[in-house]
Amino acid sequence: MTEHHTISDRLHARSSQLGLSPAHVAEMAGVNRSFVYDILRGRSTRPGIDRLGEVARVLKVELEWLIHGIGDVEGTSPFIGNPDDTFVSITHAGIRPSMGGGSVALEEHEAPGRAYHFRRSWIKNGLRASPSQLRIMTVEGDSMEPTLLDGDTVLVDMTRQSPNPPGIFVLDDGIGLVAKRLQHVPNSDPPAVRVISDNKHYPEYERTAEEVNIIGRIRWFAREI
Repeated sequence: MTEHHTISDRLHARSSQLGLSPAHVAEMAGVNRSFVYDILRGRSTRPGIDRLGEVARVLKVELEWLIHGIGDVEGTSPFIGNPDDTFVSITHAGIRPSMGGGSVALEEHEAPGRAYHFRRSWIKNGLRASPSQLRIMTVEGDSMEPTLLDGDTVLVDMTRQSPNPPGIFVLDDGIGLVAKRLQHVPNSDPPAVRVISDNKHYPEYERTAEEVNIIGRIRWFAREI
């Protein structure tokens, strides 16, 4: 795989990984601070090999890696071949939002399900979400068919608790967690929310915004076939 990082990128990433400031790297390598800073600022693309070799020794990498990105790094490289391939673990909430009667499928004593892993770049740039505020849940029931089916896995963003724009949310109805489509009722005073089941066998109803305890917005789902 082609290496797209510069010598400045590699010096910065490895120093940060080892918890070393540029000044510390220079001191430990016995070189002037300006030598290190000039590389970091892109002012020195062809630094002296001897002094650069001392920097590589301090960073515990081969000189060739520092210059060209080819060679050995002690321990873990600060780079993954493709940054899009780095994954982040999302915790399983351990409870299931029902799509029917509002029951909780897993009791408190039952262990949470397994975590799911997603591309960090998708979480950050696609969802614009914080991994710590995301939860995996498994839905049950038929009230959101055909959009969500019994057993589907959903990714819930707990920072998104406003039904504007409309979407599918997990909410606490006082009995348990339920997955429902929510819409803000225009010009309502006090503000009201329409609670909708995609399965039309379940009637829609309205509640004031204060009466609806939204846990988070569903951003993604998966289904076994």
